[in-house]
Amino acid sequence: MPHEQMNIKQVAAYLHLDIREVTKRASRGQMPCRKVRGEFIFRKGDLDHWIESQMHGMERSRLAGIEKGVSAHHGFDATELLITPMVPADGLAAPLQAKTGPAAIRALVSLAEQADLVYVRDELIGEIAKREELCSTAMLPGVAIPHPRHPLPYDIAESFVVAGLVERGIPFGSPDGGRTRLFFLVCCKDETTHLHVLARLAQMLHDPAAIETILAVEDSDEFMAALVKLESAQLKHNDPG
Repeated sequence: MPHEQMNIKQVAAYLHLDIREVTKRASRGQMPCRKVRGEFIFRKGDLDHWIESQMHGMERSRLAGIEKGVSAHHGFDATELLITPMVPADGLAAPLQAKTGPAAIRALVSLAEQADLVYVRDELIGEIAKREELCSTAMLPGVAIPHPRHPLPYDIAESFVVAGLVERGIPFGSPDGGRTRLFFLVCCKDETTHLHVLARLAQMLHDPAAIETILAVEDSDEFMAALVKLESAQLKHNDPG
């Protein structure tokens, strides 16, 4: 639940961090929390948004630790494919016809709408735009992962991921100031799935070579094949045994 409250020990397990590290960051005001009767209390929804804002600068091993902790907290199996099963038929566009950020969001929502996954198109677009106003979801060089800030139990039929590749880069607020070509729209009906999906995607695309692989695809079939290969490789990387 987004309003779930967590203590230091629970946050350490959730983020796959040492308790001393969590305590240090909380004491220095580097994590969203409050102190009640001498104990740090964390609101899970605030913590999730804080993690999102930090993802672009995280090492791959740190992202893997977060996915492991989040998966354990919510009872997910972190050893199974997650992203590619969430992509509907015809949910990938190469190229995606868009020349501006708002146009890219509308085009992505159209992909989901054509798959009968969207109940209220304008409301969904509005929620995604509100999230972008907080800070850009261009988390990685050349890649953006737009998404609503909160789960949408009534606006969508089921959790999904759709993606598109624009022919020329679009200014989308990337931390490095570069243009964005690859867009993944993530929409979840519940908050338990959301952070797991973001952490898995960020790991898959952490290596610039992985991004180049997708940028080289010529159609949606190649796009899907590249995603399956990248996600399968990520699972092996996380569990080499």
